[in-house]
Amino acid sequence: MKNVHFIGIGGISMSGIAELLLSEGYKVSGSDAHRTEITERLEELGARIGYPQKADNIPEDTDIVVMTAAIHEDNPEFMEAKRRGLKVETRADFLGQIMRGYDVPVAVAGTHGKTTTTAMISEILLAAEADPTISIGGVLRDIRGNFRVGGKKYFVMEACEYTNSYHSFYPRIGIILNVEPDHLDFFKDIEDIRRSFHRYGENIPDDGVLIINKDIEGFDEVAGGLKCRVITFGSDDSADYYADNIVYDEFARPTFDVHHEGKVRRITLGVCGSHNVINALSAIAAADELDINEETVKTGLKNYTGTDRRFEVKGKLGGVTIIDDYAHHPTEIRATLSTAKKYPHRDLWVVFQSHTYTRTKALLDEFADALTLADHVICAEIYAARETDTLGVSGETLAERVKDRGTDSYYFPTFEEIKKFIRETLLDRDLLITMGAGDVVKIGDELLREG
Repeated sequence: MKNVHFIGIGGISMSGIAELLLSEGYKVSGSDAHRTEITERLEELGARIGYPQKADNIPEDTDIVVMTAAIHEDNPEFMEAKRRGLKVETRADFLGQIMRGYDVPVAVAGTHGKTTTTAMISEILLAAEADPTISIGGVLRDIRGNFRVGGKKYFVMEACEYTNSYHSFYPRIGIILNVEPDHLDFFKDIEDIRRSFHRYGENIPDDGVLIINKDIEGFDEVAGGLKCRVITFGSDDSADYYADNIVYDEFARPTFDVHHEGKVRRITLGVCGSHNVINALSAIAAADELDINEETVKTGLKNYTGTDRRFEVKGKLGGVTIIDDYAHHPTEIRATLSTAKKYPHRDLWVVFQSHTYTRTKALLDEFADALTLADHVICAEIYAARETDTLGVSGETLAERVKDRGTDSYYFPTFEEIKKFIRETLLDRDLLITMGAGDVVKIGDELLREG
């Protein structure tokens, strides 16, 4: 029996892989900075976990050490593994090997929309009682987590482009939702990003299929010359799958016609927004490739009512509705705010926390333009994540750019100041969205808890 040790086992993807191995009888150990609900659950399932990371966390009988791209060579466990001559693999390489054990691996890639689309496909397979194994970058309510251990036929997962980790994956059905500038601390430019997505497409076997958004700028650079079949979805009838006759209910949930090869299907989503119509087209195309019947597809899409931090209604503070959203790219911000405009409200307020200095500096004007869709914008300080250099930008820089465009804008360096301003300023029937990939979600949670 293989004994596997995970450096940083509490991460959302690492924990899922560890749970899968535990279900298959592997001996699993790991480490993390501190105990969390995730690590406690793994311990209950039989994992041995040490806190914090240190050399003696690695058991003597360890065969393989798995680590994420965030682990550096000076990590004490990485150094210990090298000293002992243990096999060390990245999370992506290890997950890629696991995927090969499934009949139909499905991988969802793109600059944004990956979690939602992975969830849609997962809900369709769950509705079909197909017993999928699922790895998703957010909490899917129907599986009460981010990972589901299922049968050996279907494995549905997100495929992240950062550090080219998805080049370790070999899906039978690959999806590319969009290709836009992002992660510019790793990629050189948009051409580099397009080459990366093309390389991902090359991993799909000749008898597999790439399902790709035809609206992608530079489409031929991404999809051209691939040996697998290519199926397109998009905004008009030049794509294999497209939607029209879109209407929305009172909570901005769309109903629309899907066109494919002369067939028309009427679909209703359980989530909000026109951007989710596009996401759903890719999920429907994938479901067709899996021969799932129309009624089951409709049921699965209606069942999907969102993952945590994707236009998640958190509650009400007096008469103010508080929603949280993970949007951290200008395109995502536009999509979320366009959806919010269809949601019942008086004024639309956004608390935005930009994610990483690199992304903020590279896309500063695009962020400012997108945020002007709100009536009022409150900028928090930038969430540094893996970075330390400010590159001369801050939350205040962004707030000033938004204000220069004529939109009411504020900057506060602390969450406490933001909460105080919200309590004193927002009015009955206002809609407040906390937005970003960092810890901005705390603001809404604390406001609701403190009352």
